[in-house]
Amino acid sequence: MKSQEKTGIPALGTLRPGTRQRSQLRVRVADIAWTALCVVLALWAVASSVGVVRGMTAWVYCAVAWILLAVAGVMLLASVRRGKRL
Repeated sequence: MKSQEKTGIPALGTLRPGTRQRSQLRVRVADIAWTALCVVLALWAVASSVGVVRGMTAWVYCAVAWILLAVAGVMLLASVRRGKRL
């Protein structure tokens, strides 16, 4: 605590239900989860695209990966926009 007092960083406060920090925490965790999902889907989409080019993967897997990535990206943007209003 003394290092925070010296630098002027305020304490976070409690995370009790109904507090502002609690609602911000929910938004932040949801944002992290959507971002992680988009990263995993992007890796899958790129890997399946490379597989299609090399002839090792069916094109259907590639199409599904890109569609899921697009849907998850739209949902991520929607959640970020909604989270900024809180």
